Amino acid sequence: MASVGFLYPGHSAEDDYPRLETLLGGTVRLPLVHTDIGEDAHRVDALLEMGAAPRLAAGVAELRARGAEAVVWACTSASFVYGWEGAQQQVRELSATAGLPASSTSFAFAHAVREIGAGRVAIAATYPDDVAEYFHAFLKSAGTEVVATRGSGIITAAEVGTWGRDEVLALARAGDHPDADAVLLPDTALHTAAHLPALEAALGKPVLTANQVTAWEGLRLLGRTLACPELGTLFSRAARD
Repeated sequence: MASVGFLYPGHSAEDDYPRLETLLGGTVRLPLVHTDIGEDAHRVDALLEMGAAPRLAAGVAELRARGAEAVVWACTSASFVYGWEGAQQQVRELSATAGLPASSTSFAFAHAVREIGAGRVAIAATYPDDVAEYFHAFLKSAGTEVVATRGSGIITAAEVGTWGRDEVLALARAGDHPDADAVLLPDTALHTAAHLPALEAALGKPVLTANQVTAWEGLRLLGRTLACPELGTLFSRAARD
């Protein structure tokens, strides 16, 4: 059975991954290894340390032992904060260390936006405004037009991990923009795997969330497309290809 491994920072919404595996019908394994995050803070200096190569490398051997055929750094902020070139270097180093194809959640968003054909997007972020702007800049480097960026000022992933359906829906609604073709929720600490149909129904447009696109990116690395309408437009599109 195909297997994609995920390096996940700390403990917040990691239970999204078993849920994703179940929703995908048990046709792919999604093993996850936790990385040491250092300080839990959506602050640039802390995020740069969180995404440092030695922290990511520490989990690679376990993922390989669990049969991973590709690896994804399941973190948005501690990848896009390096900028486009720096995030590419991060992924190259991870791939070299693992001896496997590799990516990160930031690149997953860039690829998923293209996959669904969204020309303009809105960002609904949990982060403070200054961190959210780094994601805006990253997407701009990917050729995506961002029509609105909204931060929520949440400092820790631990707090984000406590949010439920109502808070996630409120975040998406607050960050939406009438000119956006899709809304992006870029935090793997946010539980979203169970809420994608509700999110898209509430906004009337595609919604891309961090854990959703991270799983999709791992499948993309393996050349796999799986249909799962419960995981939103991104996976429904795969069903048509």
